[in-house]
Amino acid sequence: MTEDRQFLIDLAKMQMPFGKYKGTFLIDLPEHYIVWYKTKGFPAGKLGKQMGLVYELQLNGLEEMVREIRKKF
Repeated sequence: MTEDRQFLIDLAKMQMPFGKYKGTFLIDLPEHYIVWYKTKGFPAGKLGKQMGLVYELQLNGLEEMVREIRKKF
């Protein structure tokens, strides 16, 4: 399995680990929340990279792709 594929699978299953939206799948976080993090700075590490990808996916209307991956895994 390629790293990119595994990263998408991990993103599909990842839930916000803290804060107001704790337990919400990252891909289902409200757009305004992701945009706020974009301006504030995403957390360090894998979570930050995942949230950055969520930002790009939401910007381009591709959230459903990740939700479909979640259904398969």
